[in-house]
Formats: sequence, C-alpha cells, structure tokens
Amino acid sequence: MKDVVGITLNDNGRVYYFDPNKYKLKKNVTVIVETDQGQQFGRVVQEQHEINEKELRSPLKKVIRISSKEDYHKYIKNQKDAKEALKRCKKIVEKKKLEMKLLDASYTFDRDKLIFRFLSDNRVDFRELAKELANIYKVRIELRQVGVRDKAKEVGGCGPCGQKLCCSRFLKDLDAVSINMAKNQNLSLNPSKINGVCGRLLCCLKYEDSEYKECRKCMLKIGDKIKTEYGEGEIIGLEILKQQYKVIVPDHGIIMVDKEPCK
Repeated sequence: MKDVVGITLNDNGRVYYFDPNKYKLKKNVTVIVETDQGQQFGRVVQEQHEINEKELRSPLKKVIRISSKEDYHKYIKNQKDAKEALKRCKKIVEKKKLEMKLLDASYTFDRDKLIFRFLSDNRVDFRELAKELANIYKVRIELRQVGVRDKAKEVGGCGPCGQKLCCSRFLKDLDAVSINMAKNQNLSLNPSKINGVCGRLLCCLKYEDSEYKECRKCMLKIGDKIKTEYGEGEIIGLEILKQQYKVIVPDHGIIMVDKEPCK
C-alpha cells in the first residue's frame, strides 16, 4: 500500500495522486507540486489515504510545499498573463490562417513553460507559430491538440438525460468508451441515441458495462433456437438484467423464458 493525496491542478481537471511527502494535508489546502510539466499550483481534493500500488499508472511525484501568500499571488499573475498570451496567440493564428480553435493557455507555476490547448479536426503544422510565440515570451512553448470530449468538458451543457454533463460535473478521467459497450447493453446503435453532445459515445455507457458483461455470460444470442415448455422457439430479444429471453414459439406467440444457470 502507498500513502497518497489527491490533487487537482485546475477547477475542472483530473485528480492526480501525489506523495504527500512530510505534510498532513487537509481538503482544499493549496500546494506546489512537481509534475512532468514542471512545478504546478494545485488544490487538495482528497485527503491522505492508502491505495494499492497496482492502481498507480506512473511513479508518484511529491508535494514540494504548502503554498504561501506569495505563491498564490504568483499563481494569479500567471493566470492573468496566460489570458493575455491567449488573446495574442489568437491574433497570430488568424493572421497565419491556421485551422485551429484555441481553448486556453496556462503557465507552469515556475513559468518554465507556456501551454496552449487547441481543437482541430485535422493535424496542424504549428511550428512557425511556436517559434513566434517563443520569441515573444522567451519560454518553452507547448501547443497541445485536444479532442471534442475535452471541449465539451470545458464548455458544459445538458445531456439527453436532462442533467448537466457528467464530464463537466464530476468525471475527472475521460476513459475510452467503445461501441461494444452499447452492444453489450443491447442498445440501438442509432447515433442520436448513443452519442453525447460532443458527438462521441456517451460516457455513461461505461458505468454499467461491467455489470452487463457479467449478466451476459452464458446467454444465448438473438436468432438462436431454445427449447421451452411449449416447444422449440427462436430468441427475438434479450432482457439482460432480468436474465430472460424473449422467444417466439409457433402457435403460441411470444413468451419470456428464464436463462439457465451457467454450467
């Protein structure tokens, strides 16, 4: 087991695990942490707890220190300067007629790097843009292309369920969602039914996928033949969670048949 503390690096961002180092960190305490991108300002959202080391996707980085007033003021200045840099970058993008939509900009806490995130349907050659920005700001420039799911997370909105989008409300990790999840749940593959406002598969398809996989074990498929008390029939539908088949039997119409236990 490993002691970790959950920290987010922005208001709507993912939760990352860090080594709390020597600190006892309470929720909402702000800290300076070391990341692969350099030093970052973060906020504690999960107090210190133990997790299995197998759950860690990469080696833990450490909390450097609890932030001071000076750190906070520097963080606010970084945010303000990043907003100005975003405005300037947008003008350069328009001048160069690049097919990219800038979403945001951010400095690492130590101002070692200035990161721009953008949306584009195609690959963009931004080498000249990066050079021009580097000459202006005298820091390392990173231009990071993100997907439409990230855009939906930033903008927000309401899903087909009528609730605020999961990605902007509570989802921290936008895990992969596959069409097989919709098939496992016996859903219509109509894009208007299984796609979210971002145009990608609904994130909520993942929520019950493991349960459906378990329930589908040993179940026959639509079109298979099955013996019933009224004779042999053909399966025309599945009630996966109820563990039942919808079967059409000659001279008896449609009946429901319970699935036999797995052998």
